[in-house]
Amino acid sequence: MANLLPTHRFRAVIFDLGGVVLESPLPAIIDFEAKAGLPRWFIRQLVIEGGDDGPWARLERGELDAGAFAAAFLRQATAAGHPVDGAALLRCISAAAVIRETMVSAIRGLRVAGLHVAALTNIWDMPERPWLAETLRGEFDCFVESWRVGMRKPEHRIYELTCRELDVAPADAIFLDDFGNNLKAARAVGMTTIKVTDAAPAIAELERLLGVPLGD
Repeated sequence: MANLLPTHRFRAVIFDLGGVVLESPLPAIIDFEAKAGLPRWFIRQLVIEGGDDGPWARLERGELDAGAFAAAFLRQATAAGHPVDGAALLRCISAAAVIRETMVSAIRGLRVAGLHVAALTNIWDMPERPWLAETLRGEFDCFVESWRVGMRKPEHRIYELTCRELDVAPADAIFLDDFGNNLKAARAVGMTTIKVTDAAPAIAELERLLGVPLGD
């Protein structure tokens, strides 16, 4: 692999998937809430209130499969005042997973330039859509899925695991995510972070930090 990088301290870039390499699921969740007659941000409220031991966190750590999650999430939502079809919610989020080709192009540019790249995603087993992970897996040197490793962002140990897989120190890595809590945890273990809303500004910030052109 050619190494086109100027001398600097970064050796790796770690990408969240949903909202970074993939389009954000938030518009689909808002649409789901509207169609189901739920209050706006009700799903987010359930996820936050569930905390580390709630159905959502347990799904992402692989402690619940989709069926068990749907039952547990329905109980939680009903107790909060509005029943939610958890299985339909997961299908909605899965269907919204559209690849951002500009991000994939940037990832390829990073690898050509000699940087290690990893995916670090909070995700559950999706046997109905196996193509998604398999399509993206080959773009990365390391592909960490929360449900496979039994831990999730923002747990510090999942960031540390990803760095060990890449054989880099956290201080040598840049991490991109669309959620503030995940970025805060990454900074706590020593990473430099980029908050992603749209792909173009995030790629521009990567170019600034690395001194490597990543556009088409």
